[in-house]
Amino acid sequence: MSNPQSKKLNALRQPSSTLENAKVLIIRLPCNPIFPIGPIYLADHLHKCFPTLPIKILDLAALPSIDVERVLISNINSFQPTLLVFSWRDIQIYAPVDGRGGNPLQHSFEAFYAQNPLKKIRGAIGGLRLMKSHYGELWRNQRLIKKGVEQAKIYFKNAMALVGGGAVSVFYEQLGKSLPKGTIISIGEGEPLLEKLLLGKSINEERCFIVGKTPRSGLIHEQPKSAIKTACDYSYIASIWPQLNWYLDGGDFYIGVQTKRGCPHNCCYCVYTVVEGKQVRVNPVEEVISEIRQLYKLGVRNIWFTDAQFIPAKRYIEDAKELLKAIKKEKMDGIRWAAYIRADNLDAELAKLMVETGMSYFEIGITSGSQELVRKMRMGYNLRTVIENCILLANAGFKDHVSVNYSFNVIDERPETIRQTIAYHRELERIFGVKKVEPAIFFIGLQPHTHLEQYGFDKGLLKPGYNPMSMMPWTARKLLWNPEPMGKTFGRICLEAFDSCPNDFGRTVMNLLERDYGVAPLAEALRAPLEGRSAIAKAVR
Repeated sequence: MSNPQSKKLNALRQPSSTLENAKVLIIRLPCNPIFPIGPIYLADHLHKCFPTLPIKILDLAALPSIDVERVLISNINSFQPTLLVFSWRDIQIYAPVDGRGGNPLQHSFEAFYAQNPLKKIRGAIGGLRLMKSHYGELWRNQRLIKKGVEQAKIYFKNAMALVGGGAVSVFYEQLGKSLPKGTIISIGEGEPLLEKLLLGKSINEERCFIVGKTPRSGLIHEQPKSAIKTACDYSYIASIWPQLNWYLDGGDFYIGVQTKRGCPHNCCYCVYTVVEGKQVRVNPVEEVISEIRQLYKLGVRNIWFTDAQFIPAKRYIEDAKELLKAIKKEKMDGIRWAAYIRADNLDAELAKLMVETGMSYFEIGITSGSQELVRKMRMGYNLRTVIENCILLANAGFKDHVSVNYSFNVIDERPETIRQTIAYHRELERIFGVKKVEPAIFFIGLQPHTHLEQYGFDKGLLKPGYNPMSMMPWTARKLLWNPEPMGKTFGRICLEAFDSCPNDFGRTVMNLLERDYGVAPLAEALRAPLEGRSAIAKAVR
């Protein structure tokens, strides 16, 4: 007997009938309502490849949760798509902010570290709410995919589903066990895969697999193919996405614009490198400017450059300058932009251009203010250079908000490195001003396919076969990375900060750490003794 999935794929491998009858519904599954740049870029790319192809975008994140299933079915009934493309953005929930039923960091730390039995119970109850929310979202999204395909098959028996997005790229092995058989799971960029599907070509060489089959080994580490990115056509997007104005009318959303893809670094806990690839592909400046110009005419003034890093390495400084000079030349008054920035990759001219073109906010993920730990975590930057470049920004007139991401206790944290981080943070406050520098305190949500995961295996902190999507307490305690001997210390400090000043959590944590451990000389923070290979490097040799 022939395989039913083979019949489906064979049907999609008939170019004339495929394109003649195809209709593509791109569905963003419910998540925090961040501007859905991925689905928009997918739709724009497909339209440029197949100008007559009917495409529609449905953004379920912009709807009340009670309405999402009804609206999905209604859109399928009216549009009758042959291909459903689901974008799934979020799965892991560890973060120091409220959402999804409460503050996951606070609930976890109360349950794991509180001495007061009542607080421990409160944390456990909060954790149960989080579990309910987390698993509820997983089951809801899987149900939406299943029901969507079933409904589409009423109108086209060979209708198929493709699922991609950030969450899927990281957790594809786990999702492959729970999504409907025959679903195509896309890892990383979906444009070339969708092109081949619609042309009826084989997808065997693409970064994907079909649920019901075992994904090939190392799929996540395969590098994406390079492609030239052209400006998104927002007049077309507005015609296929009626919810666009929902994001534009209020004027309070940062609208995403991508200037490059890929990240060349090897930070121990990060998956950008494996999802987007290590090869940085810079989009042509004229295309980025064309896209920004369209958004400006639509009333957009707040832009978020969605790159993994706006300036990923020194070799891309000139590319950033070229783009910012072009933005300045356009004379678009009132533009405010923000991005993730590796502040080690600046010079005086670039700092001046950043301020002149309206950089209103930036994030630097230094993780630690100890050069020793930065080296051990394979972050690939020099803290002294970061300080020097922050001075360049301040001298250029930057007076806005700086978010400094600290991920405590990732590896080899101890009292000396805490003192060093405090010294480093105080120096950033001296440069920009205490009120302008916000320490964002994170504890890593351990993710598969990272160097840190391998380190956890080698140290016996994790066992192969664990479920990285699990919220069970015995798993969550390991995935919310806060190992001993410093785990209880950070648990105590964070709980005190939540109790005393929850609305200024980051600064309070820093103050409490300084109270308990003091401040090292800045020179100590900037010095990293060479002690051979780091623990992470040894773990993944």
